[in-house]
Amino acid sequence: MRFPKPYADFVQRFRVPGGFALLAAFVVLSHPTAESIVWGLPVCLAGMALRAWAAGHLAKNEQLAQSGPYAYTRNPLYLGSLLVTAGMLVAAQSAALAVLFTLAFVLIYLPVMQQESDHLRQIFPGYEDYARRVPLLLPGARATAGTSPFRAALYRRNKEWKAVWGWLTGIALLAAKAWLKP
Repeated sequence: MRFPKPYADFVQRFRVPGGFALLAAFVVLSHPTAESIVWGLPVCLAGMALRAWAAGHLAKNEQLAQSGPYAYTRNPLYLGSLLVTAGMLVAAQSAALAVLFTLAFVLIYLPVMQQESDHLRQIFPGYEDYARRVPLLLPGARATAGTSPFRAALYRRNKEWKAVWGWLTGIALLAAKAWLKP
């Protein structure tokens, strides 16, 4: 599915403020318990690990990332975020949030992935071949290319620690809400 460029541009500009609106909805509509948080944690941790692995292979706009998780999916950071979100939704126990976050993913992140693919096609001549071999989001069955090692310097440069702090903040909010529940 291709989104019109004006829509994709609009989404790109407003995805961060939209994220704060989603956070507010998350705080208001969540109904966590200690048990639901425990069930959601492994999924969140898998997503955070995938994001960390991807960040250590991504030299933005310098080199086409094809190693590590990029050998299986073109968007491991978004896939990791999707897993973190799924874990948080398990912890939150809210059908309304599940619907809201599914809509946000379809209406925000799919157009952003499209826009990023268009950008990468323009700056990397090998992107088209890579895109034919590697799925957009859901991982392929086997690695396709790339043997570069994980680089901690890239992890730091990509500021992946911000995602860790964001996730820890979300878990802390859920834990506080579960603990303070009457």
